[in-house]
Amino acid sequence: MQSISVFEIIKVGIGPSSSHTMGPWNAAENFLIQIRTDHNLQDVKEVFVEFFGSLAKTGIGHGTDIAGMLGLSGQNFKTIDTSTINAKIDIIKSSGKINLGGEKVIPFIYGEHLILNKNKTLDYHPNGMIFRAVFEDGRELIQDYYSVGGGFIATQNENSYEKHCIRTLYPCHHGSDVMKYVEQMGLNKFSDLIFMNEESWRTKEETEKLALYIWDEIKECIYKGVNKEGILPGGLNVTRRAPGLNRTLLGNQVYTNKEEWFQLVKDSEETFIRINKWVSCFALAVNEENASFGRIITAPTNGASGVIPAVLMYAQCFTEFTSEDDIIRFLLVAGEIGTLFKKNATISAAMGGCQAEVGVSSAMAAAGLTEIMGGTPGQVLMAAEIAMEHHLGMTCDPIAGLVQIPCIERNSMGAIKAITAANIAIESDPKKAKVSLDQVIQSMWETAQNMSDRFKETSEGGLAIAVNVAEC
Repeated sequence: MQSISVFEIIKVGIGPSSSHTMGPWNAAENFLIQIRTDHNLQDVKEVFVEFFGSLAKTGIGHGTDIAGMLGLSGQNFKTIDTSTINAKIDIIKSSGKINLGGEKVIPFIYGEHLILNKNKTLDYHPNGMIFRAVFEDGRELIQDYYSVGGGFIATQNENSYEKHCIRTLYPCHHGSDVMKYVEQMGLNKFSDLIFMNEESWRTKEETEKLALYIWDEIKECIYKGVNKEGILPGGLNVTRRAPGLNRTLLGNQVYTNKEEWFQLVKDSEETFIRINKWVSCFALAVNEENASFGRIITAPTNGASGVIPAVLMYAQCFTEFTSEDDIIRFLLVAGEIGTLFKKNATISAAMGGCQAEVGVSSAMAAAGLTEIMGGTPGQVLMAAEIAMEHHLGMTCDPIAGLVQIPCIERNSMGAIKAITAANIAIESDPKKAKVSLDQVIQSMWETAQNMSDRFKETSEGGLAIAVNVAEC
């Protein structure tokens, strides 16, 4: 088994879903690369894409169709002006044409060239899709892809994240590996070990710079979220709550930029109730941005993108652990915990329910917070275990297939659980723990395998059925 960089788990993304938006988008871009490599875009007559299983059943609410069209148009979710997305899609649908790879305009009829097949699931993974290009000479190129969580894609022969996987000097595939190496080398901090391993991809200075870039993106996302009023798209008419909560907590104090707002938050009254509300506000802000095709940090998925920002912002505003070094170490540890779940279980709700998304992100955040609070490596792993233990069995049942209800509020809950888990772990002796992180990851995976597919991001069970709202 090879290692995954923490920045394959915590990375820049776009809402509303890593598996249902970013994954199909990446697949479309990859298909363009295949065409350019083996053929020529100018020779393409038509292109077709068909989504299956969970991608089809919740595709409209998750923007799967939008991602497919924009990806085939040559747009990149890391650089696209998110305010132009609706206009670009309207042009494709109304014109019946698509500018393939930005190089050739070809016919593209929504419902004919792009199909959401809700009646079939591909065998390899519930998030399956097939792309097909027909060339002027009659030849065809057909490729199946699978969105396996966190924006990663796979074919039956290759996994996208494996391209970035290497064997590190101190490979940590389980919590037990972490303890083995820190004890062998006499390390007091889990993050010291991660720094060593990340040098397999980049220098320490580059790792620090990348972590601080991620932090800047987190602050930008939260700031946008607390200042953007209105109704979330999709038809459920969900009102953005972060702006109102932000105004209430600040007492309508005036600010003109992100840094002024950040300072006002840090200077605000610190009572348990107010801090609790701020944590919720941070998480709501991120996930409301995510729900409206905003740019967010995938950590480890989009549906769970509010947990780590909320906990890290909590640490920056309401604890003494506020240095750049604390930010870097928080993110490194959080990311490494995410790799353990990725390698030994899943971070896909279509495979494991919401325990694989909010549950994993809560475990990641708990570990990161424990690290900067001065926790030992054992306490860091214990915090991650505690957080996941209390998310086991959580289903994924989004109403109308949208990443809104119950997804947005769940991020607030996951953040609070992460803080609680860190506080428990920091006051505990991990040697007396009855359950290890490795055991809870194994239990999570067994739970995922035994969970009904109705509760795995299909909108066919739970709240999605109880509320009885037609998919938008």
